[in-house]
Amino acid sequence: MEVTGVTEVADEDELRELTGHPLPAAVHKQRAALHELDRQWLALSPFCLIATAGADGRCDVSPKGDPAGFTLVLDDRTIAVPERPGNRRADGFRNILANPHVGLLYFIPGRGDTLRINGRARLVRDAPFFDRMVVRGHRPRLAIVVEIEEVFHHCSKAFLRSKLWQAETWAPGEMAPRAVIAKTLERKDASLAELERYYDGQEYAKKLYT
Repeated sequence: MEVTGVTEVADEDELRELTGHPLPAAVHKQRAALHELDRQWLALSPFCLIATAGADGRCDVSPKGDPAGFTLVLDDRTIAVPERPGNRRADGFRNILANPHVGLLYFIPGRGDTLRINGRARLVRDAPFFDRMVVRGHRPRLAIVVEIEEVFHHCSKAFLRSKLWQAETWAPGEMAPRAVIAKTLERKDASLAELERYYDGQEYAKKLYT
């Protein structure tokens, strides 16, 4: 759809007119290896987002979550992220097979700052370190191994503006429940009662690692 009255940014010079130039500390803060503080962050983080892009440039961002410390530090330049049972679309995995460049954003609940890691990924179907990734008896069948190219910490301004961690701003009931979304958009042949039992009951939680 074409939108009228839009003025696009054409090049980096024009972009810098709008954003300004970063301070030296921001330009030079990325590192090529993990610091002890980065290791501590990964040990406390239960959640990350992994961004990938296919050979055609189409992008995907996938959430990954497990008990804190789920990302395994193999050495100062290498980490591994276990895969758990999901919807089997494998969008990000297929992208990695075509284009190994990935970006990861690690969260610690309640913290506004984040840890960013950029690098090159490969898919590993087995390795001795898989034994260290067992959760509730589930040993992953697959892991993303990332060779780190850049690692740095990101400030909390986006979280402060969004008030993401402030419980008084949360309003989960204003959006349709997951069962209604699934019935409307994805599983139209299923009954709403069936979907509510699935998403709101114990069955869904039991399948986190099976």
